[in-house]
Amino acid sequence: MEGEIELIRDGDGLAVIGDHATVERFLVSEGLSSKDLAPRRFRSALGSAAGAAQAGSDIAAGSGRWVKLTRESARRVDQYGLRESATTGLSTGVLKGDRGRIKGFVEFAKSPGPLRTNPATLANVAAVMAQLAMQQAMDEITDYLAAIDEKVDDVLRAQKDAALADMVGAEFVIEEAMTIREQVGRVSEITWSKVQNTSETIARSQAYALRQLDALAGKMESKAKIGELAEAARRTELKAQEWLAVLARCFQLQDAVAVLELDRVLDAAPEELNRHRLGIRIARQNRLELIARSTERLVARMYAAAEAANAKVLLHPTKSPAVVRSSNEVVTGVLDFHARLGIESGHQSSEARRWAAAAAEIRDKALETGAKGVGAAKSFGNEALDRAGSVRNKLADGITERVRRRRAGEEHDTED
Repeated sequence: MEGEIELIRDGDGLAVIGDHATVERFLVSEGLSSKDLAPRRFRSALGSAAGAAQAGSDIAAGSGRWVKLTRESARRVDQYGLRESATTGLSTGVLKGDRGRIKGFVEFAKSPGPLRTNPATLANVAAVMAQLAMQQAMDEITDYLAAIDEKVDDVLRAQKDAALADMVGAEFVIEEAMTIREQVGRVSEITWSKVQNTSETIARSQAYALRQLDALAGKMESKAKIGELAEAARRTELKAQEWLAVLARCFQLQDAVAVLELDRVLDAAPEELNRHRLGIRIARQNRLELIARSTERLVARMYAAAEAANAKVLLHPTKSPAVVRSSNEVVTGVLDFHARLGIESGHQSSEARRWAAAAAEIRDKALETGAKGVGAAKSFGNEALDRAGSVRNKLADGITERVRRRRAGEEHDTED
């Protein structure tokens, strides 16, 4: 494979395999940041696949790097025309380097590459890539929890509900299994027997946290008087971050179980590895969509509350700005949460951040209201409508419409 690199792309990342110099030249030429492709685990996966000896020796002699793909880096990789397999869902290809130019990589169609020609080996590599993607997500959630200074363990231990209390024990079991996996390099039957029942516990905790967020959104919706709305917004600001942190921790633990599960399947039933990887990917996406629906409902209620507060700012020059401030904090927290979990909001996220920035400026203006009386309150209200109204309405309408369509679909399914 000298002078050549093999590319393997799944839905989350890109594996770049070849001799060290060529791999590094490719990554530099494309401006891609990468991490090591877990060489010990990678070699173990290759060794368990029948007929993978040649592929394994080629890779062991070279270098493997993994790249987490963003929208921008994915577009750059698209130019190489990787071929997608309907069976594995992976896109693969071999590039040959032109030693005379740093960007001199062209598709080398005559050689399909040692991994592409061995489906079992390719499935094992794809499993390692999926594990790396989930471990990257777990690291980002750890950073998120540290950034918000949220003591998730304290929140969990303070709960009397069994669904959350049991999650503390599940967390200990999973972390122990991950530690053993790192030391041993595999997941034995004994280790897996301790972990396999924790998924149900985590699912109960996730459902409980989602219900708490739905309850906060419901209380926001039920308040008509501005004083009650201000109190509900304040409580939502205080509690929403806690439940988002619990959800993030649940998702992190679910990813950890999936990482362990792939290792176990590789040992116990390697012929099922690719199907199992695809199943895990679908289940993970379903969880993300469930979380997105719940948090979007909360965001929609906070937008509506801010709108109601703006409309009554002249009558309530103190409480109206408080509602806007709390709404801004909740919306910003949800957006950060979405970003950390990889919930793709696309254009909606951009509009929401613009709205949040506008609301922050409005909040600062509102602090002067108490000193300057009704005149300042009137100015605040007008500026609120002018600066934030169009962006807020556009985004709130979009989220409300998505919720309406989902509810309509659920009612249709019930009728059927």
